[in-house]
Amino acid sequence: MGILNVTPDSFSDGGKFINKDTAVKHAIRMLDEGADIIDVGGESTRPGSDRISIEEEMNRVLPVIEQIIKRRADAVISIDTYKAAVAREALDKGAVLVNDISSLRFDDKMVRVIQEYDAAVIVMHMKGEPKTMQDNPQYDDLIGEVKNFLQERVDFAKHYGIKQIIIDPGIGFGKRLPDNLELLRSLHQFTELDCPVLIGVSRKSFIGRILDLPVEHRLEG
Repeated sequence: MGILNVTPDSFSDGGKFINKDTAVKHAIRMLDEGADIIDVGGESTRPGSDRISIEEEMNRVLPVIEQIIKRRADAVISIDTYKAAVAREALDKGAVLVNDISSLRFDDKMVRVIQEYDAAVIVMHMKGEPKTMQDNPQYDDLIGEVKNFLQERVDFAKHYGIKQIIIDPGIGFGKRLPDNLELLRSLHQFTELDCPVLIGVSRKSFIGRILDLPVEHRLEG
């Protein structure tokens, strides 16, 4: 999955691809380099980030999705949003997968939109919300809690007839360094939920702490 942040403030590449043409060019390059999915996001969800309006998010992502599909009709596009209105417009423009960090919890219309378009969904575990998720998160049973949460969200999506569900344990979303490492060590436990498992780790701060490297030098992590 190639990540395309069409944002001014994402932690690893904020501002790099806010220009539509630059963003599309980067997406095509990632496809050429072997990406199977391009994940397009218009709102940063780094720790401490602020929410933006639906209109602003649409203005950032929709023209980019449209142009990628225009240039590569077979591109598999994922829209990274928790807002149903943004998801609907993105699916209209050719996206086929909704990557919802809230696991269909922040917008109660989201599940219906995914159902209506027969789209796939990624449900992710997050403690709290981006603004506050890294304010000293604590777990009694990390793997059990994350797994139970994801199982409940999978059941919820299935109840609405959603067939293609991917689960994401949410590395860095309300997790401390040891939590992230424990999740990586225990990925086999998540396969028991009988869904594909997605992990988003690239350049994240826990890699920076382990390697003692700034964000631009963490890719090998």
